[in-house]
Amino acid sequence: MASASHRRPLRKRRTALVWTVAVAAVGLLVSLVIALRPGGEPDTVRTAAGTAATRPGASPTTHKPTPAPKPSKASPAPRRTPAAAASATTPSARPSPAATRPSAPRPASGTAPLAGRIKPGTTYTGVATHYDAKDGDGACLYGPSPDLMVAAMNHADYETSKACGAYILVRAASGASVTVRVTNECPLPCAPGQLDLSKEAFAKLAGLSAGRIPITWSLLSPGTSDTVAIRYKSGSSRHWCGIQALGHRNPLARLEVRTGGGWSRLTRTEYNYFLSPDGTGCGGSLRLTDIYGEQLTVDGLAIRPDTVQPTRVQFSRR
Repeated sequence: MASASHRRPLRKRRTALVWTVAVAAVGLLVSLVIALRPGGEPDTVRTAAGTAATRPGASPTTHKPTPAPKPSKASPAPRRTPAAAASATTPSARPSPAATRPSAPRPASGTAPLAGRIKPGTTYTGVATHYDAKDGDGACLYGPSPDLMVAAMNHADYETSKACGAYILVRAASGASVTVRVTNECPLPCAPGQLDLSKEAFAKLAGLSAGRIPITWSLLSPGTSDTVAIRYKSGSSRHWCGIQALGHRNPLARLEVRTGGGWSRLTRTEYNYFLSPDGTGCGGSLRLTDIYGEQLTVDGLAIRPDTVQPTRVQFSRR
């Protein structure tokens, strides 16, 4: 009897344990069924794009994007790089204002492709001084000037005689102005932009006692009834010659001689003659080109050293 009474409680404990395990198993099975049925995913699932997808009926999860930091006043906004600009090629990409802005106008030198340092349509700033021009002759070797409205161009802008013969409109701060022709060079220390005017020209702007005044100046293409003239340098022959053009309205860019193969360009010296050291083209046809690209052809001029020979041609007014 004592052994039987001891077995009953053990049997009850085992029964209770079995029921507990069974209930737990059923609960686990029910949870699995619920979790695996359609629509049984967790309330919020992160998609590949990083946004939140919510179950129907559930309160949507609000996702506020983090605003981009504003550039500080001390540091400017980053500029678009060429790579970033090139990547905006999809149809939805709108061009930036910079991409649609019309291109800037071409500089004045675009209308005078052969211009040197002195370009048309450009105003230069400098100072004016004065010198005794005597008869108006100078480094350009034109000879005496018909008037003394002449100037010596500073060394930099003289540019190995490219400025020779250029007409310049000079203005003073007072509003007074004068037109001069470049016939000489003002050597260093004349600074870029500086004009050394004849006393007669300087007096049109200020009293000679001023000595040095601020000015602005620009290139002119004046009206004239004169035509271009040609002069061969002393000592010129069929074997060597120097050729000079005089009276050209616009600055001269090139002088060429005709050869059997076409036109041959001569080298310009700082004393304003074009040289043919081996006699090529001496006494033949010449072709003159101004800084605007206009070309004039001169035929039938004999080699007459130190003689000014007029032609019938002149460059157009610009």
